[in-house]
Amino acid sequence: MRCGFCQTACPTFNETGLEAASPRGRIALMKAVADGFMEPDARFKEQMDLCLGCRACEPACPSDVKYGQLIEQARESIAAETDYAPNVKAIRTLFMERLFPHHGRMRLLGGMLKLYQRSGMQKLARMSGVMRLLPEHMRQMEAILPEASADGVIRAWAKLGLPAAWETTNGSGGSRRMLVIPPAGGATRARVGLFRGCIMDVLFTSTNVNTVRLLREAGYEVVIPTSQTCCGALHAHAGETASARRLARENLDAFGAAGVDFVASNAGGCGASLKEYDHLLHGDESAADAARDFARKVRDVAELLVEHGRPLLPAPETTGAPLVVTYQDSCHLRNVMRVQQQPRTLLQSRPGVRLNELQGADRCCGSAGIYNLTQPQMSADVLDHKMEHVEQTEAEYVVTTNPGCLLQMKWGIERAGLGERMKAVHLVDFMAEGLVRKS
Repeated sequence: MRCGFCQTACPTFNETGLEAASPRGRIALMKAVADGFMEPDARFKEQMDLCLGCRACEPACPSDVKYGQLIEQARESIAAETDYAPNVKAIRTLFMERLFPHHGRMRLLGGMLKLYQRSGMQKLARMSGVMRLLPEHMRQMEAILPEASADGVIRAWAKLGLPAAWETTNGSGGSRRMLVIPPAGGATRARVGLFRGCIMDVLFTSTNVNTVRLLREAGYEVVIPTSQTCCGALHAHAGETASARRLARENLDAFGAAGVDFVASNAGGCGASLKEYDHLLHGDESAADAARDFARKVRDVAELLVEHGRPLLPAPETTGAPLVVTYQDSCHLRNVMRVQQQPRTLLQSRPGVRLNELQGADRCCGSAGIYNLTQPQMSADVLDHKMEHVEQTEAEYVVTTNPGCLLQMKWGIERAGLGERMKAVHLVDFMAEGLVRKS
């Protein structure tokens, strides 16, 4: 297909107006390289890297072209042929292999970051001028980082003293240990495995805890397998497909042993990656059936709360003016998992809330994993246009459903000088704040 319907949905095409910066243009470049008509030179790599991977082109395509799969295959080929400098190779190995897949190391990193934030070292670094050694966009991102945690959701839940019990089962990889949390009351609707994530569990621990709270209130038994690992999304986006497949197999074993009816995600990027394990492992006969079954069970937390759980019991509406909120779609939640209405339904179910729709809510905010670090100028350009529409909503809260989007919106609020008028919040945290039961 060469119709071009994808162009108006593409943020980088809208910013540059260049055919090569559109999905149609990038597919043409990929085909030219595959057919031997051009070399995969630096300019080719530049256009592949410039893609946000938001996949807004996929719902816009009348022929359902799987652009996301094409761009990841292109990046895998580029990574295989690239001779990275020793320092770049070391950094990729450190984060992709030594850090993200290991929950204990991520909690250690969270503890170190928490010490930096609470001990006064952060304040000293800012006052001393050391932060000026970093690029401006990294200084701005450091300023809006949430408070980190060394606990993770399992330890944080234990500190609340609420009901939970340990279970051990035998899976294909040996014994598997998991924390099981019963529903808050009434009959159990289903057994749900919580995907806690890697970055999510140390930078947004409270969001994971609130996810458990909401699922319990909705009648779910929540299971948290300790052997789960990173979803592999960042690996796949960086062309490290073999590593993404290895992580996928580990998660299949972890959640397969848990015997869950659903797998709950509260991060759009992670959920989309989990939802496509059947594609990621399509050539692996030993894992293909398990991957299809797993992908079928993956749900965003908003889907579970709206479609399968019992209604939440929100606190009574307070008197006075309504609380004005707007909603920014996570690209992968909307374009890959095809979840659009459920988060809005949840927001409108909270008493005293008025939802003002955001013009262009379906357009990428510019976060795209680590895109705001690797392509800061394009990321900022996309974000600044987004914030023009955000300001027009006159909202007090900008609600989103992905940690990367949440940080990006916090950055956008600061860049636009709107910090005193509004704040960005995860949907789960916003809904948990309005529950009758606070524990």
